[in-house]
Amino acid sequence: MWESESESAAGHKYGGGLLTSSNHGVKTEGFVQRGNSWHVATDIPSDFQVQIGEASFHLHKYPLVSRSGKLSRIIYEAHNPDLNKVVMDDIPGGTEAFELAAKFCYGVAVDLTAGNISGLRCAAEYLEMTEDLEEGNLIFKAEAFLSYVVLSSWRDSIVVLKSCEKLSPWAENLQIVRRCSESIAWKACANPKGIRWSYTGRPAKISSPTWNDMKESSPSRIQQVPPDWWFEDASILRIDHFVRVITAIKVKGMRFELVGAAIMHYATKWLPGLISDTAIPGDEASNCSVSNSSSSGGSSWKGGLHMIVMGTKDDSSSVQAKEQRMVVESLVSIIPPQKDSVSCSFLLRLLRMAIMLKVAPALVTELEKRVGMQFEQATLADLLIPSYTKGETMYDVDLVQRLLEHFIVQEQTESSSPSRQSFSDKQHMGMGCILNAKARVARLVDSYLTEVSRDRNLSLTKFQVLAEALPESARTCDDGLYRAIDSYLKAHPTLSEHERKRLCRVMDCQKLSIDACLHAAQNERLPLRVVVQVLFAEQVKISNALATSSVKDVESESHAMVTNRKTLLEGTPQSFQEGWSAAKKDINTLKFELESVKAKYMELQNDMFSLQKQFDRMVKQKHNSAWSSGWKKLSKLGRTTNVVENQDDSPKIPDSLEQNRKTARRWRNSIS
Repeated sequence: MWESESESAAGHKYGGGLLTSSNHGVKTEGFVQRGNSWHVATDIPSDFQVQIGEASFHLHKYPLVSRSGKLSRIIYEAHNPDLNKVVMDDIPGGTEAFELAAKFCYGVAVDLTAGNISGLRCAAEYLEMTEDLEEGNLIFKAEAFLSYVVLSSWRDSIVVLKSCEKLSPWAENLQIVRRCSESIAWKACANPKGIRWSYTGRPAKISSPTWNDMKESSPSRIQQVPPDWWFEDASILRIDHFVRVITAIKVKGMRFELVGAAIMHYATKWLPGLISDTAIPGDEASNCSVSNSSSSGGSSWKGGLHMIVMGTKDDSSSVQAKEQRMVVESLVSIIPPQKDSVSCSFLLRLLRMAIMLKVAPALVTELEKRVGMQFEQATLADLLIPSYTKGETMYDVDLVQRLLEHFIVQEQTESSSPSRQSFSDKQHMGMGCILNAKARVARLVDSYLTEVSRDRNLSLTKFQVLAEALPESARTCDDGLYRAIDSYLKAHPTLSEHERKRLCRVMDCQKLSIDACLHAAQNERLPLRVVVQVLFAEQVKISNALATSSVKDVESESHAMVTNRKTLLEGTPQSFQEGWSAAKKDINTLKFELESVKAKYMELQNDMFSLQKQFDRMVKQKHNSAWSSGWKKLSKLGRTTNVVENQDDSPKIPDSLEQNRKTARRWRNSIS
């Protein structure tokens, strides 16, 4: 199953993985183990003992000294010819690696495999088996096997890197981890069509082939290599080595979607509880438990892993918690920075575990920002994160508030940042996506508020702040917000009238649907003023619809609207109907008073008009001159004299009158 094309050629070149030393001073047929002791099968008695833990090797000085610089230095620097024992508890690879090295010193054939080469290479470095002592020493031959056999094989690179977990820091210092990581990265980034080596992958889905597939089928086309073929093999590595592999793969230029998928696959195997359903703490808040279920909020994760439960013990004292904390911190650090590299559901589950395991605050903040970038993709089940700290609420409402703030900041940044597209494209496409994202987030927040409102410890302020976090344009309909308000009123029956009005202030009555209005009209938990506003808003909608629709539409729709209005009024409780009747009476009274004021205003306007005329007359009279008034008086006097003469009918005019008339004529002539 694990093999590559290069293994056969490499096996012939290196004798099938058998190493032997041509020069040796003691002829032996091998080692014999007796309990925890190893003895050389030879007629010459041993004169040197190497103690490694509880195991002891009874050997000879000459074969060891001739090939190990460390043993040679220990023996000759001791200045004690009777030295016959040395302790090497710190040798990398332990007894297995030293046994292979000792056999090599005696010229016994050593079978090199991917499982023992790393330990043998580190032990050879520890024993200083260099070329200075003998040509073709153990270090040289182990390096050749690593370079030409191991690194050319996918299987061997994985196995060697896995075996390096017990060889730190020797494997790091000898660059075994780096070379194996780069070898794995190169092969993972190869074109799947050119892969010929075996791998441990998920079986392909079996489907009924179509006629075209059967027609074009060939041995190479039947067994197609999926792009995620390397996920399963890479997931067996320890987290630090997995990070090295992923880092090398990212340097090679692999698509960020595949890198993110590999990280999610790795997390499912190494993070118990990541794929479990969200815990819903009950009365026993101190011992929060998580139940495994087949439904995971619409996620594709499947499995039966368990979660660490929070108890009275500190997580820092648990080795398992420390390991999981290290895995979470490492995975967060290697997630690609692109927006859709991993799913939002995975990020939220990872965030939940990070909070539970008390990961570094900086990494938690980074996770929150990543979730804010993809917040419109979240589901309600993933948002119901329990409050793992000693808080008042059952769920971590403050966390959701922070996630929503990160989302708003991200949306503002994207809308204000310059785009590669033209302005018209950005205006038509980008703004539409932003509005759709805000609408999805608004529905998600309304559903979350409906769920958490059942918690009696949830304060009105937190509910109001979370409900008003999004702009008004994000919601085209406030039905979801109304459901959340109604649920909160059910769970908090002791709210005062002022608090209920304050709660309902976050809702716009004009954005409620017909069904919501029907429910609100019969809802006795709502304040009377809110019910009146709902009914009035519905009446305004009906009036606007009647005013803007055509005559035919009016005939068909007005009947339904009037019926809805009658249904609203009939379904309204008696107390609200009385309040509505009183409100209508007040409105009619105000209309009557308004008409009276209009009549008084008209009367005052007429009086004002007559006064204005009189004033104009007085102004005209004031502007007439004194000469004009005198002339009018004289004319009147002359007319009076003529009348008197005609009445007397006297033919003769007295002298005095005649004289006066002449005088008046002369005066008039002089004036003219």
